Formats: sequence, structure tokens, C-alpha cells
Amino acid sequence: MNLFTAPDPKSVEQLNAEPVNARRNREPLYAARKKVFPKRAEGRFRRFKWIVMLITLGIYYLSPWIRWDRGEYAPDQAILVDLASRRFYFFFIEIWPQEFYYVAGLLVMAGFGLFLVTSAVGRAWCGYACPQTVWVDLFLVVERAIEGDRNARMKLDAGPWTLDKLRKRIAKHAIWLIIGMATGGAWIFYFADAPTLIKTFFVGGAPATAYATVATLTATTYVFGGLMREQVCTYMCPWPRIQGAMLDENSLVVTYNDWRGEQRSRHAKKAQALGQPVGDCVDCNACVAVCPMGIDIRDGQQMECITCALCIDACDGVMDKLGKPRGLIAYATLSEYADNMSIATAGGGTPVNPSNVRTQDGAFVDAIRHFNWRIIFRPRVVFYAAVWCLIGVAMVVHLAVRERLELNVVHDRNPQYVMESDGSIRNGYTLRILNMVPRPRKIQLSISGLDGATMRIPEQGMNDARSFVIDAAPDVATTIKVFVTKRDAGNSVNEFLFSIEDDKHSDRATYRAAFNSPGDPK
Repeated sequence: MNLFTAPDPKSVEQLNAEPVNARRNREPLYAARKKVFPKRAEGRFRRFKWIVMLITLGIYYLSPWIRWDRGEYAPDQAILVDLASRRFYFFFIEIWPQEFYYVAGLLVMAGFGLFLVTSAVGRAWCGYACPQTVWVDLFLVVERAIEGDRNARMKLDAGPWTLDKLRKRIAKHAIWLIIGMATGGAWIFYFADAPTLIKTFFVGGAPATAYATVATLTATTYVFGGLMREQVCTYMCPWPRIQGAMLDENSLVVTYNDWRGEQRSRHAKKAQALGQPVGDCVDCNACVAVCPMGIDIRDGQQMECITCALCIDACDGVMDKLGKPRGLIAYATLSEYADNMSIATAGGGTPVNPSNVRTQDGAFVDAIRHFNWRIIFRPRVVFYAAVWCLIGVAMVVHLAVRERLELNVVHDRNPQYVMESDGSIRNGYTLRILNMVPRPRKIQLSISGLDGATMRIPEQGMNDARSFVIDAAPDVATTIKVFVTKRDAGNSVNEFLFSIEDDKHSDRATYRAAFNSPGDPK
């Protein structure tokens, strides 16, 4: 078949789909919402979205139930934010409050990861992995299962309230609320032992904050995913307005290639018979019907587009029926699109002319640019990827070499020193030994740098020595009182070191302290 001869588009369903959020139809900010009824799409991007949805929802709902053995002194939940003990557990990693910089590092990595993805493949995060997108997809699955696909839902919405409509609406909203409750329920399991909390939750024995959190997340999930949908992305999310700074002429975005689609016509054969130029677009509105944001991708790049690529699947299906090559709507770069438009319009001097981009047998001319995956690996993307990797490597290295033993010393403020009957000077200190591993350890405490000084620990008896062995409780701070005594202290401030080391010599910490004597400046 000659590809340049327009096939009969009668086999393609002509959809009456209005892009309610299109740029040309944009309403004032306070206008009433026009509902969007996206049609079910089929194709490779829709399948990819199913996979992403299953993976992300699986991770979210199942992660709190994964067990990780840390021994008898630590919880066995693999991922746990223990607010009571001020710990964050992630499999073999344990983060303490003073190590919050790891969380800051993860946030910085998330930011650069978002910049990286956006500069390379546009708003892929929004279209595939954003929680709002994932839960809207899940809610649409429920809606289609109960009310039917696009036409059936539109008919039901416009029809009068009947018993059947009431039954379907109650069932749909009830399932949405159950999903919202499961969402909130999964969230609270990250903050307490999941098996224990689920038992107490359903008998009314859980903390009030657990019920409040579930109620709040149930409401927000239900409202955002079920009722507001695309409005969250358009009016509440800041990313559509930020993404412009992240994109450049070589970023991949979902694009309607009007250099091959125009002039669009539903009666291609008649138009060709009259000598009119005819593009590949048959104006079937399939791309509009499947769009969850209610826009028409043929209007060009728009803030509302989340690049979910469902319009690509819809258009590719139409092109298959017409026997035309796929890619009328495709992921493309601005530079590629501009070059092809220049060819189609003879440098911008004429409207789009199909004969400029195709040979007599219907194939594209050699000058037409097609996507080359190498364009993704450009300096900007490489820079974001390098920074992202460097931050990740630095965090991993720091995790591997970090000390799991810390020492903090507080000198007694009143009195600053005590002069004993034999003329020696005694200073008092409160030591806080932090054992950051979930097992008890023997800690060697010693002093150095203060000649002739000894220390006494009342809990260890009345003996004086320069070193003691301390039992450090697992995963907590052990506080002890220490008295340091020195004869002939002189009239100057003497500095010395408290040192602690575990029994296996794997961790060590020091603290420089001052020994006060009479006449010292206070």
C-alpha cells in the first residue's frame, strides 16, 4: 500500500471528546470543575504504568511487614521510624537523631534525582511514579470496574438518579474509602511494630494519634485521588511551574508531531481528491479521550501535561488500524521537532506540507530526524547524574566508617572544684556514653594528659584509678558520674582527655575536658 495515499479512516472510531482543560478552553481560576472521563488506554506505556503502579503500591503497603533480625535488643521491623526511641531503622542501617544529616542527604539526592529525570525524560515522575498519579490510576480501575468505560460513565453521570446509579455510586465511593483507609493504615505501620499495632488498632487500643493519622490520610487520599484528581496536579502541585527551568531543547517530552499530522482531516480521500494537503492525523480525538488531565496534546506543550504517554498508546493504535507508521504522537525533543517542522514548512515560509516530509512512495525523507537515545547523555544530564552519585557514594562511605560510640562530658558547674583535706583538688563530671549498636558492650574508660590524676566512679566503688571498664547498655546512652582528683594542680587550667573504647577495639571516642583549680579564671 502506498503510504502517501490516505487510507479510509472509517475503521477508526470518531470520539466526541472535548479537552476540558485545554489551553484554548482554560477557565478562570474559580470556575466550576468540568469532569474528566478518561477512556481506558491499551499499549506499551499503559502496561508500563501498570507495572509501576504494582511496584510502588506493593512497596508502600508491604514494606512495614518485612522483618529484619537485629538481635534481642532492637526491633525486628525492617523499616521503622521509632519516634519514642528517636531512631530510624532501615534494614541493617540505624540512624540516630544527631545523624539527621543522612536524611538531609537523601532529600538532596531526591531533588537531584528529580532534576535528572526531568532534564532527561521530562515529567516522567509525574506521569508514572508520583503518588497522586498512582492513586488516581487505582481509583480509576475501581471506577471503570463498577461504572464502565468512558461512554458508560458519562451517560451515568448525566442521567437521573436511579436505584442502579445510587448502587454504583455507593459501591464506588465505599471502595475508594477502603483504599484511603488502607493508605492511612499502611502509613502508621511505619511508626510502630506493624503486627502489634494492627492487633490493637481494631480493638480500640492504639494511640489516639494513630486513629487521627488514619482519618486524615483516608480523607486526603479519597479527596485527592477520587474527587479532585487532575486539579491537584494543576492547581496544588508546584512542580508543573518549576519544570520549565529543568527542561531544555534536548529533553524528551510527549509531542504531537504536527509536521506529519497536519493538515488533519476526517475525510482524507475527499481532501486528497480536491488536491488539498492531508496529514496523518484523522482528528479522531482518541488522544483527547484517554488523557487523564483533560487536555489536547495537539495544542502543543502545556503545563497540565504529566507526560503519562497514554495519548501515544491511543494514537499508535489508530495508526496501526490505518496502516501508517507509529509516532504521530511520541516522545521527542524540541530540537528534533523544530528541525522537522522546518523541513515540513520549507523553513517556516509555508504551512505544513506533507510532500515536504515524504517521498512519492510514502516514506519519510532522509532529512527527517528520528529519536536517538544518545541525546539523553548530554552534559546537563551527566552533571545531575554525577552529583547524585557523588552524594550517594559519600553517604555510603560515611555509613561504612562512622563510629558507633560517642562520648559527651559535662563539667559540674557548682562547685567547679573541691579542695580535699589532703590538699588535692577534685573536679566532678557527668559522662554520657552513647552505645549506638543493639547489643551490650564493655567500654574501657580512661583519662590521659593530666599527670598524676586519678578518677573515681561511685558506681564502681571507692577505688581510684586511671581507667575503668563500664557496662554500656545496648542502643542507649549510659550516664555515669566521674570524679577526677589531682594533687599539686597548680594555678592554671589543665586540659586532659576522656577516652572510651569498646572491648573489640572497633570503636573509639574522646572528649577534651578542663580541670579547674583555685585561681583559675571562671
